[in-house]
Amino acid sequence: MSVVLDPVASVATAFDALLLARIQFAFTIAFHIVFPAISIGLAAFLAVLEGLWLFTKRAVFINLFNYWLHAFAIVFGMGVVSGVVMSYQFGTNWGPFSDLTGPVLGPLMGYEVLSAFFLEAGFLGVMLFGLKRVGPGLHFFATLMVAIGTMLSAFWILAANSWMQTPAGYEINDIGQFVPVDWFAVIFNPSFPYRFVHMVLAAYLSTSFVVGAWAAWHLLRMGTGKLAPEVKMAFSMSLWMAALVAPLQILAGDLHGLNTLEHQPAKVAAMEGHYDTHVGAPLILFGIPNSDAARIDYALAIPKLGSMILTHEWEGEIAGLKEWPRADWPNVPIVFWSFRIMVALGSMMVVMGMWSFYLRWRGQLYTQPWFARCLLLMGPSGIIALLAGWMVTEVGRQPYTVYGLLRTVDSVSPIGLPAVSASLAAFIVTYFLVFGAGTYYLIRLLAESPTVLAEQPPAVTANVPGASGAIPGEVR
Repeated sequence: MSVVLDPVASVATAFDALLLARIQFAFTIAFHIVFPAISIGLAAFLAVLEGLWLFTKRAVFINLFNYWLHAFAIVFGMGVVSGVVMSYQFGTNWGPFSDLTGPVLGPLMGYEVLSAFFLEAGFLGVMLFGLKRVGPGLHFFATLMVAIGTMLSAFWILAANSWMQTPAGYEINDIGQFVPVDWFAVIFNPSFPYRFVHMVLAAYLSTSFVVGAWAAWHLLRMGTGKLAPEVKMAFSMSLWMAALVAPLQILAGDLHGLNTLEHQPAKVAAMEGHYDTHVGAPLILFGIPNSDAARIDYALAIPKLGSMILTHEWEGEIAGLKEWPRADWPNVPIVFWSFRIMVALGSMMVVMGMWSFYLRWRGQLYTQPWFARCLLLMGPSGIIALLAGWMVTEVGRQPYTVYGLLRTVDSVSPIGLPAVSASLAAFIVTYFLVFGAGTYYLIRLLAESPTVLAEQPPAVTANVPGASGAIPGEVR
């Protein structure tokens, strides 16, 4: 008995399985990326708080440290759990990709575990429970090591992902594998410095607005007259971070955009909504991408400003998507709108920072309810901007996993549609149950008033005269 295969149906089924595999990876990474980003920001925040406590002996800093230490432990744990699933998917859904890129990406991921994760895990217990046992100096060292570990983790992960965006330092052997020949070029590939700085600043901004929103909520709930010193300090510190880092992020984003224009011009064309090549390209503020007709419908644009931003010349040339085959276009609507969400939220962060400067100058930083309400609403803005930026990066790279060299359709395992559908459904249900419960607990924890810390017994040691506050790990 012979079996007649329908090539059209086979291609359609393979495409559906590929699409679901991509959706599954996007779903899991959207959950995962938030937790490491907040971990990076909170670890740095905790290190600053403990350093200020040791330097000034003011109890408000150790009280804030104790309060946010619990949140950091929860976020760190959820980040570890969600990250394990990512490695699992490389083996099940992306076998050819793992085989072909393994000689490059495998060691980079291994370096992340050996240097960053081991550093974090080795000192995390001391950071959580060790102040009373090891003393303030060694405990501060442990906190710094955890903060450095989170930064190292971002370093290696961004090095691996940036290599996929702008591959360098490799050769392709006889069986099609990417083999490293220059590890310095692999790690410090052309886009890595820009993407690493952009990501770290995004983590700091995301955390600062989460902390600021927490402080704003307690400020509005308590009122200025009953404002706890911890709330006031967190409110001020978060706004200093926003005011100083948001403009730096705009600058870093501009430099990153110039780098992307050089190495991934098709991605920039999708971000800007340019289907045709322009000399003196306009900046399209809004519009509806229409890839079928290769145009932006209902476009609202500023003449020549696009070229000025991207090339720093009024008459600079910006290549349009028509310069590439249709099969090499990314999903324009997703990239176009994700980019605008990211830029809009980043601009609002700058506005909040400048507004806070004005209120400090007027002596009204803690007495303006509308400002506190706006800051509360801006709480998730950093996380949303982070996810939107990641969508621009990853969807804009399509249809490649290794840009210009390895297509996504050639990277997927020979998986069946029922299998990937079942696993995707299981991931969705499990993630919403597990991480929904974790997020709910975290919100309940942060809803507790920080004034309870002032009622805890002092954590006085012989080496830190005048210090007071609860021991980390003992706050109820």
